[in-house]
Amino acid sequence: MSTATTPTAYNYKVVRQFAVMTVVWGIVGMAMGVFIASQLVWPELNFGLPWTTFGRLRPLHTNAVIFAFGGCALFATSYYVVQRTTQARLVSDGLAAFTFWGWQAVIVLAAITLPMGLTSSKEYAELEWPIDILIAVVWVSYALVFFGTIMKRKMKHIYVGNWFFGGFIITVAVLHIVNSMAMPVTLTKSYSMYSGATDAMVQWWYGHNAVGFFLTAGFLGMMYYFVPKQAERPIYSYRLSIVHFWALIAIYIWAGPHHLHYTALPDWAQSLGMVMSLILLAPSWGGMINGMMTLSGAWHKLRTDPILRFLVVALAFYGMSTFEGPMMAIKTVNALSHYTDWTIGHVHAGALGWVAMISIGSLYHLIPKVFGREAMYSTALINAHFWLATIGTVLYIVAMWVNGITQGLMWRAVNVDGTPTYSFVEALEASHPGFIVRAIGGAFFLLGMLLMAYNVWRTVRHSKAAQLEAAAQTA
Repeated sequence: MSTATTPTAYNYKVVRQFAVMTVVWGIVGMAMGVFIASQLVWPELNFGLPWTTFGRLRPLHTNAVIFAFGGCALFATSYYVVQRTTQARLVSDGLAAFTFWGWQAVIVLAAITLPMGLTSSKEYAELEWPIDILIAVVWVSYALVFFGTIMKRKMKHIYVGNWFFGGFIITVAVLHIVNSMAMPVTLTKSYSMYSGATDAMVQWWYGHNAVGFFLTAGFLGMMYYFVPKQAERPIYSYRLSIVHFWALIAIYIWAGPHHLHYTALPDWAQSLGMVMSLILLAPSWGGMINGMMTLSGAWHKLRTDPILRFLVVALAFYGMSTFEGPMMAIKTVNALSHYTDWTIGHVHAGALGWVAMISIGSLYHLIPKVFGREAMYSTALINAHFWLATIGTVLYIVAMWVNGITQGLMWRAVNVDGTPTYSFVEALEASHPGFIVRAIGGAFFLLGMLLMAYNVWRTVRHSKAAQLEAAAQTA
């Protein structure tokens, strides 16, 4: 075998860095989530300070779990997968290192500015204009590394996982740059280039496609590599994977208006978003079925392989949340669910059940490989982590479903004279038990991440990564 195809010929340093920081930022972001969930149970935890209020810390939580935890997981897995499937080293070690340190700088700047209340107020795009520029520079560098590696590949074929990673990288760049167009006033304050309903439409074109591409297409890239590898089976249908890719990117981009039902957005745009959301069910389930059917002949492995269990349960949650999303996009359903905790439950079915679980399973597969170990330190700890994550996710989403439907029904109830039957405070009181269950579910998930951190630490403690790196230099 030539040195070009041996593991030592790849740049695993940046993969190791992003993999470790995925675990670190996962704990930070999820701890923040548990804390703000607890604030809704015990408002005293706001401490009467502006920096620790729910309104300041909630965007910090979303940025930490999406861009810090999820982003680092995407960088780590895409850099790993593109090298393995192209049999080529990353095109530039220096540029890859810049993407790591640049992305960590973005995360640290978010952690400083958001509690200070320095925000553009755009959902999932709260960071102010200087940080937005840094994000764009890092992301373009990421694209250069990824596509540069594809161009120098030693395999003629481009594996479908790289199609998803590539599609996600290009689309997120366009979404971020267009939505973040702003007129700076000072170093820490700017105003959106758009106004009124146009601003709302651009924001949710970005916001929903941040879900569709950052939190779906990128993680499908993981699924198409790590599920077949862990199951030791080829992907069920390669043709279906290509149809899945093109259908998903063609349809997802239109679904954003379903966030703006019953608003000032023109009714035709709302209806278009609803219809496209319903059509989106087909490619989403096509991908989920493709992943599930890959286990044909390997289902028995779920008894003994908790890593495969993570990956398969992630697919199940992907299927469930991509059914729930189109259903909630129907105007009559949305009339009940809009602005309620049902939406929060739906988001977390995707975020915890799909994104976090597929990331965790992928990392458990990847970390021993890039640190030169045979396997993770403890399979029992992975198994415990799986059950904590699964139970925590179920507690969370069931609590939010019950709360959401309760809130929707109470807000819609009217007396004979047309006045509301219940006050907002009464709906809030009815939601209190659900808030407690949500905090418990989140704590379960966080505890699982702490077990993962210990398991990773024990795995890498005596790793052969240094020897691998030295051998790579020699080669």
